Amino acid sequence: MTHEKINQKYLKKIKLFQKYNKHYYNLNKPLVSDQIFDKLKFEILDLEKKYDFLHHKDSPKISVGFKPSKTFKKVKHSIPMLSLNNAFDKEDLINFEKKILNFLNEKSNFILEYSAEPKIDGISASLIYNKGKFICGLSRGDGKEGEDITENLKTIEDIPKNINSKDFPEEIDIRGEVFIQNSDFKRLENKFANPRNAASGSLRQKDPKETKKIPLKFIAYTFGYEQGLIAKRQNEYLEKLKEWGFKTNPFNKTIKTVDGLMKNYSAIEKKRGELDFDIDGIVYKLNEFRLQKRLGNVANAPRWAIAHKFSANSAISRIENIEIQIGRTGALTPVAKIKSVNIGGVVVSNATLHNEEEINRKDIRIGDTVLIERAGDVIPHVISVDLKLRNRNSKKFSFPLNCPSCGSKTVKDYNFTTKKEDAVRRCSSEGYECEKMAIEKIKHFVSKEAFNIEGFGKKIVENFWNLKLIRLPQDIFKLDFSKIQSLDGWGKQSVANLQYSINLRKTITFEKFIYSLGIRHIGLENAKIISKNLKSLKNFISLSKKNNFDDLINIDGIGETQINSIKNFFKNKTNLNVLESLEEALEVRDAEIKKTDGLLNNKTFMFTGKLVNMSRSEAKSIIEKNSGSIVSNVTKKLDYLIVGEKPTSRKVDAAKNLNVKILDQLSWLKMIK
Repeated sequence: MTHEKINQKYLKKIKLFQKYNKHYYNLNKPLVSDQIFDKLKFEILDLEKKYDFLHHKDSPKISVGFKPSKTFKKVKHSIPMLSLNNAFDKEDLINFEKKILNFLNEKSNFILEYSAEPKIDGISASLIYNKGKFICGLSRGDGKEGEDITENLKTIEDIPKNINSKDFPEEIDIRGEVFIQNSDFKRLENKFANPRNAASGSLRQKDPKETKKIPLKFIAYTFGYEQGLIAKRQNEYLEKLKEWGFKTNPFNKTIKTVDGLMKNYSAIEKKRGELDFDIDGIVYKLNEFRLQKRLGNVANAPRWAIAHKFSANSAISRIENIEIQIGRTGALTPVAKIKSVNIGGVVVSNATLHNEEEINRKDIRIGDTVLIERAGDVIPHVISVDLKLRNRNSKKFSFPLNCPSCGSKTVKDYNFTTKKEDAVRRCSSEGYECEKMAIEKIKHFVSKEAFNIEGFGKKIVENFWNLKLIRLPQDIFKLDFSKIQSLDGWGKQSVANLQYSINLRKTITFEKFIYSLGIRHIGLENAKIISKNLKSLKNFISLSKKNNFDDLINIDGIGETQINSIKNFFKNKTNLNVLESLEEALEVRDAEIKKTDGLLNNKTFMFTGKLVNMSRSEAKSIIEKNSGSIVSNVTKKLDYLIVGEKPTSRKVDAAKNLNVKILDQLSWLKMIK
């Protein structure tokens, strides 16, 4: 290949690299996954290494990020905000350590100590303090100068505005990551593609009042310029940050040897899907500041740190079809049927498209080449469309205005809280008239939390439906078992087992019966509340006969939404038929009269976070056995909020504001002796 052709190939990759950079840093709309971006970066650096005549001002060897936008004032960083070189396997880490030892002129038996810090996938920010006061906040920008986003950063509660600690430096530039927790992002997922985009877009709001509405978090991890910092090691600095009121990553560790780093890497990667924030790798920094100073930096990255990236969780595929699935409550969910692709060791052939708005926003069409992402156990979803590969004759996907199953009109409910239509479109059929809804309702009826009929799984429901053995829940208790025994895959013993399981469930508690009906907005907790107040199935049925729905208004934990759902349920003749038939076929036990002599009598409780060595169900059962009550919302009527591991901060903050007592698990267990 001639010099000219090599240079053309190189410039083409540089141009693409800048395009990806611009969309990632400035437009908050990544065109490709991190893995594809890193691959392009590696290809450019590899070309520069092979051919010393290749140079460019926008080379990833020199540039960091992308030039700041014109929306905010540009401010030069006192010390550049550098990027990090990447490692992808153990071999890369061994080479990284060898380079450090060679630079320091130390032998291989010299033990290096690292600070291993999970890398949150958010937006880097620099916080400048003078005499303990937060005076300026900057984005990364191009690494040399960033955007002045001070007022937006001031809206983040995790960022201390004034620090009075005696050992706080005279001046310091504290750096960290702004991000949104996955649990908080659920409320924003109709506006942004992912939590990182949501954080970036929020920080670039012109009006700080709008930024304040977004639940942004901040984790601190390093510093730029400093005057008067008393710390000799990274782990000491991280401890100081906590003392000064900053939050740091709870999974930070100090580790020696590459084997130690790999062991920690494997442990963190396994926990990755359980975390409430996105991480895309682990950053390793030499722990001693003395050694960091000796090593210094290359053009755009420190020699003393590296980012160990996690294995790929995305891939490119093609949408072969878009199918509409209909859920128990009538929700229409679009699913992309894609050409099978391996993502992180799992073969994926379906990807959720969430809802109609998501399809329109990303303009997803049948035949499109798309980027699919699968993080942990999350259902695979479509990140973006490669418009360059789109067929000229492709047509925009039209979301059905009538239910594909029963032909009923599809509707979007109006949300009085947000004052907007819901993103989800639903089949307007209320009962079992819609075939797909009916099948899902019966699946719910036999599920573990409802009737829990062993051996009557989803596949059995679908099979029996296709054979016209069941159409309504009461049909389960009238099955012709001799007919089932003649079916393929069924024998005398398996039929006997199924018959035994069904007969065993002819007696059920009132709360589980209510839940099994699959009434929209009536979950297990709501069913428990209703059963405790109405006491019996007879009283439940009389709500409709005597039009006593107002009796539900005074029940704590049951709101207007739930009451309207119950009214709609009773309006449907098929639902009334189901109720009457089940009342005849089953023994529905009245709700137990609540004990009033327990240790927790007249006390209300709520849980947040994961409990140690105890399930949430077991904990609730203990409270109820001790005459206490469980509520589902933080209100003035709540007496105690029990906090486990990784609690929801929103619930904790609400409890503090209402002066609700907050207990950890141990204190609560002591309370009940």
